[in-house]
Amino acid sequence: MDRNDLPARMGGDARMSTYDAIVIGAGPNGLAAAVELARAGRSVKVIEGRETVGGGARTMALTLPGFRHDVCSAVHPLGIGSPFFRELPLEEHGLQWVHPGVPFAHPISPTEAVLVHRSITATAAELGGTDGHEYENRLRPLLERWDQIEQHILGPILRMPKHPAAMARFGMVGVLPARTLINAFNSELGRALMAGAAAHAFIPFSRLLGASFGLLYPLTAHRHGWPFAAGGSQAIVDALASYLRSLGGEIETGRWVKSLAELPSSKVVLADLSPNVLDNIGGSSLPPGYRQRLSRFRRGPAAFKVDYALSGPVPWTNPRLTEAGTLHLGTAESIAACESDIWKGKRPARPFVLVSQASLFDPTRAPAGQHTLWAYAHVPPGSTEDFSTAIEEQIEALAPGFGDRILDRCIASPADLESYNPNNLGGDIAGGAHTLGQLLFRPVPGRPYTTPVPRLYLCSSSTPPGAGVHGMCGYGAARAALERELR
Repeated sequence: MDRNDLPARMGGDARMSTYDAIVIGAGPNGLAAAVELARAGRSVKVIEGRETVGGGARTMALTLPGFRHDVCSAVHPLGIGSPFFRELPLEEHGLQWVHPGVPFAHPISPTEAVLVHRSITATAAELGGTDGHEYENRLRPLLERWDQIEQHILGPILRMPKHPAAMARFGMVGVLPARTLINAFNSELGRALMAGAAAHAFIPFSRLLGASFGLLYPLTAHRHGWPFAAGGSQAIVDALASYLRSLGGEIETGRWVKSLAELPSSKVVLADLSPNVLDNIGGSSLPPGYRQRLSRFRRGPAAFKVDYALSGPVPWTNPRLTEAGTLHLGTAESIAACESDIWKGKRPARPFVLVSQASLFDPTRAPAGQHTLWAYAHVPPGSTEDFSTAIEEQIEALAPGFGDRILDRCIASPADLESYNPNNLGGDIAGGAHTLGQLLFRPVPGRPYTTPVPRLYLCSSSTPPGAGVHGMCGYGAARAALERELR
């Protein structure tokens, strides 16, 4: 195919464009990209397939009237901690953060749990003894320089850090497998705490860079907290959309893009799409070699999610768990076994379960006296098995009588998650497997965010820095487009 034909397939001659930029997808990254372009004075239009903006941050009535559930993401340590979001007047456009009393907790039995407080000292006291000293000595030096560290890890990894000493201190441990970090702790509680944090990587604890996730999530709890968006995660994207419109940006919903050729004319296109979706709509507009590399992009394990409408709060045996917004369930050993099994495509004997109880702190989520519960398990990619019983058994073991409080439930299998958002191929909600190669080169080797197609950029969670409602993928892609083609 003649390379000179590519601009025509993307909406016409760049010299006669209707817009400076078209953004495909109105998730957090697509909207972040559009906002950054509009802030730079460029004309931009966002096209979204569904009737509302949102992507991985929608809030919907999934169960009974009056109950509001976060469809995908619910807890936002990287949202409140996003260097880009902190620059924006999102509060003026309706976003409010709700902080639970305790960011997250990890029970290992009905009576034993460690609570991760905003204070490192208080968290270390929860662990006590040598584990308390290990926790504080390991995390406090990183927390003191976290503002310098996060500037690097929330962007492309392969670049010179502005603060090399701070980044080196994080990287010396972060590059190691998660099991190295977990094994530095002696108690069951200490090991479980680090295992639950590290499991956010969706990789076996034997793989490199797993420890970076084990450090990241407790550090964000101490630096920024693990808040909810008041009213639901939808408030984040609604605020981004409102701010974008105030800058003159346009948003069109209810229009699925099936081909790059059908887009309005523009100087650049930014796609908040996973590699498989880009390949589908790009087709012959993409060079064969690039399509081949996209096809080799490895997707990660999946999530199996259940949203509950409850007649009352979860009746935890340990009342301290009502102080926490988020809970990780399982022992270090069971979590390690789960992450290893799902990586191999095997059903785990005991899936790792995460629970969020936003309605304890945000009464807008449910009718008075009633509650919502958000829970998901790590499962093999594309699994067709029903894990709802496995999830409920783990909760029931820690909260006898939980089942009696269920008024309704909404189950989302890996196939349902993909149907909801084609970017979630096989139920992968992380934008791709966190292998060493894909963390360094995401989604393929080359300049971050760019593609071989002139004027086409990727801005999804399959680009640096990866998954999370932080907008940094979109911000990075927008900056690349501005520096290369929209000067």
